[in-house]
Amino acid sequence: MLSRAAVAIGCVGALAACTSGEPDLSNADIARVKDVRSSFGPEFTVTDVGPSGIDPRLLGPQALPPGMTFDPADCAELADQQMVPAGAKGNMAATTAEGEGNRFIAIAIETSEAAAVHSPADNCQKVGFAGPGVRGLVETTEVPQIEGVQTVGTHRVLQTTADGRTRTGELYNYVASFGSFLVIVTANPLVLPDQPVAPVDTQRARDLLTAAVAAVKG
Repeated sequence: MLSRAAVAIGCVGALAACTSGEPDLSNADIARVKDVRSSFGPEFTVTDVGPSGIDPRLLGPQALPPGMTFDPADCAELADQQMVPAGAKGNMAATTAEGEGNRFIAIAIETSEAAAVHSPADNCQKVGFAGPGVRGLVETTEVPQIEGVQTVGTHRVLQTTADGRTRTGELYNYVASFGSFLVIVTANPLVLPDQPVAPVDTQRARDLLTAAVAAVKG
């Protein structure tokens, strides 16, 4: 299963949806991302982190092992896209909710420079990759359209083989970019003892992105 670090760093973009005009961000506050906790009932365990400094190890591009091949061959960028510009400074806050077989993480980031997201080329909407002990797929997925905000969505499946055992992880990733702010929502299934793996509630994840953007913008 994908680790918490992979959940945090698996933030790759596609399907950009933009609108013109500059939003008023004078009252924006990443700490308000914790407001989304009210959308989770008692069946969820909810925790908050930050605000604290941006950790580049968590928000840099997801490194794949050397020797990977990609299909299409010229679409490796989709698997390695970096959300926060190199060298950018700033702060981040996050709220995590676990329940009903899913884990949702809403991360709000304020950077020292604009952090835009980009749409991949038409032939890179679905990219397979493979290498020693690793194979997977990254594809674009439905994402909310939010006025004055760029939004992107991806679905990643990663399969690893080690010591004769195969493990499969799945991650949905939704990103919103506005000014020097980013809001990232990740969703993945939990692996629970003696229970089947639950499907990811992607509608809840999309709604969470919209709610988190609204909370941060104020």
